[in-house]
Amino acid sequence: MAQLSIKEAWELLKQYNKETFHLKHSQTVALCMRYFAETEGYAEEADFWETVGLLHDLDFELYPEEHCVKVQEIMREKGLDERLIHAVASHGYGICVDIIPEHHMEKILFASDELTGLIGAAALMRPSKSVQDMELSSLKKKFKDRKFAAGCDREIIEKGAKLLGWELETLLSKTLEAMRAVEEKANNESYYEK
Repeated sequence: MAQLSIKEAWELLKQYNKETFHLKHSQTVALCMRYFAETEGYAEEADFWETVGLLHDLDFELYPEEHCVKVQEIMREKGLDERLIHAVASHGYGICVDIIPEHHMEKILFASDELTGLIGAAALMRPSKSVQDMELSSLKKKFKDRKFAAGCDREIIEKGAKLLGWELETLLSKTLEAMRAVEEKANNESYYEK
């Protein structure tokens, strides 16, 4: 089974995704996943976690109705590692597939994917347009306001916290910290082009 470098994963992502929004989301999630690997005791797997983050929505732009299903087919055709396929597909658990997130990394991806979108939307509402000065209390208010970033499914985020055995506040806090740590790289559109 083939292993992908981060650079190869980025190139694969760009084959199936052209919209800046999707590429930026994948980049943000990937960098957050690397941060989580390094802070949750999996530093030796940081490249793998980042690769999973990059590829988690590989099929979404072209195949939104087959999200997390089509990606398995695409990745198997390319001879990619089953561990990578499981990790990517499991973030659709209970939404579009029945593949349960088992590894700590898969649970973090499931829990933080939607949340990075919510935090990103909240940052855009701030005068600074940044997460650097965002307080946890402010994020909690945005989370409770179901009209704000209505496309971000709060139930998935809550379910993700439970899967991890974390309080919701812990998940919000850790993901906000991750986004603070990676914001500069995540906002650099040519970060993976080097």
